[in-house]
Amino acid sequence: MLDIAEAKKRAAENGIPENMAELSVFRIALHQPGVASGLNTMLQELLWKGQLDARLRELIIMRIGWATDAVYEWTQHWRVARMLDIPERDLLAVRDWRSDDHFGDTERAVLAATDDTLEFGTITDETWTACRAAFDDDAILVEMVAAIGNWRLFSALLKSLDVPLEDGVDPWPPAGEPPPAESRG
Repeated sequence: MLDIAEAKKRAAENGIPENMAELSVFRIALHQPGVASGLNTMLQELLWKGQLDARLRELIIMRIGWATDAVYEWTQHWRVARMLDIPERDLLAVRDWRSDDHFGDTERAVLAATDDTLEFGTITDETWTACRAAFDDDAILVEMVAAIGNWRLFSALLKSLDVPLEDGVDPWPPAGEPPPAESRG
């Protein structure tokens, strides 16, 4: 992992915001600045310029983090989601959403699309029909698929490169408990 000064230098040279260079994931990704720049561009678009509701986006991310046992993804986005005032109950419900009656049709369609992608690499016809019923907007559907793909990529990257949490960050909020092996996708 690059030290923070070197990460900030490389970030500045590649148009990546300084605050991103402080994150462990970018301190590792900046070993290959072109890749880090591409990751940053996608994040900026999906996080700050997207049309998909932020709550739905965070449910996607949290589901992927839980289902793939990606501690960094779950932990970082727990903090992001809570800053966005997404209720803790919503975040916890993604862990076993199929058995929980907490979510409505739209959330269930988005979470099914997420799980389909994790299991099959694509969204099934049945789930796609539910997503079309939830969103009569092609831009949102494209963004939903891109968000699922982006954070699935991040899960693989975070786990494969063994990206550590930042110093002082406790894993697996709120209780520090990782997913049981049988709940992973």
